[in-house]
Amino acid sequence: MGNYRKRIEINPKILLGKPVFKGTRIPLYVVFDLLAEGTPVKKIIKFYPDLTEEDIQAAIQFASDTAKHIAEIKLETAHR
Repeated sequence: MGNYRKRIEINPKILLGKPVFKGTRIPLYVVFDLLAEGTPVKKIIKFYPDLTEEDIQAAIQFASDTAKHIAEIKLETAHR
């Protein structure tokens, strides 16, 4: 965890605080949508040459950590 902090930022002044790749205005959800459609990483990088494979891996790790955190919150709420 945490490696993605160098590659992803959340700033309320950029795209209303949606997570983006640092130094770009490319939101993570764009890459997630492409991955979900089955687009290969190399093709995504062709679409968005400012991104690297490491950026995409960081986004996936961010999504995984976020999903873990959300699950913990929902479980805590369900047991109250």
